[in-house]
Amino acid sequence: MNINLIGIYSDNMAPPDFTIEKGLWSRGKTPAGIDEAGRGPLAGPVVAAAVILPAGCELAGIDDSKKLSEASRKEAWEAITETAVAYGIGIVEHDVIDRINILRAALRAMEIAVENLQTRPDFLLIDGNQGLSLLVPQETIVKGDARCSSIAAASILAKVTRDSIMVRYHEIYPQYNFGSHKGYATREHLDALKQHGPCPIHRRTFSGVLNGMPGMQPPDEDSPSEIGMPLIQRPLRIR
Repeated sequence: MNINLIGIYSDNMAPPDFTIEKGLWSRGKTPAGIDEAGRGPLAGPVVAAAVILPAGCELAGIDDSKKLSEASRKEAWEAITETAVAYGIGIVEHDVIDRINILRAALRAMEIAVENLQTRPDFLLIDGNQGLSLLVPQETIVKGDARCSSIAAASILAKVTRDSIMVRYHEIYPQYNFGSHKGYATREHLDALKQHGPCPIHRRTFSGVLNGMPGMQPPDEDSPSEIGMPLIQRPLRIR
């Protein structure tokens, strides 16, 4: 497995484009862009997407999903799914996140997304700096969703999919208003946790959830854990 790391990034960069893909297409490669959504929330799954766009594609309006409005993301979803050669979604649930930690869960969701592609890619373009344990040549690209259109497309599919899941959870657990914050650690969400305690889809190893559980002490001020990150790291075990 060959893994290259691209880590040059500036906040003033132009929107993502197909420069990286064009280099691969010119060599006869079929690249897939891969990204995830939902590493930081206190509840719900982490979702990843893998997208193969056709060679020569010039799909407009694709950007890092975090920079797009909800309406723009939904429009982009339609354009991406209509244009893509193939796309796959990977979902790893909250209980697995608690068992194996969020980083490993996110990487596993990415692998599942690739495995769910109906067309096999021969090169992977992965957002971030962690490669996947798949026997496919790959590049990890820091802030790849802001540089590479295939990764940006994957970020949109992952975000829209995860948001729709959290909207459905809102119908089951309306007291947390998941439809609004999608499980992230907003003040509204933290207040709901203090009032109601965690529900079945909360990530029990995340400090923001632990703080809202009766009898649990908040982490020390010197703790390296952020409010939306896990306090417990466990060995990788996927069942």
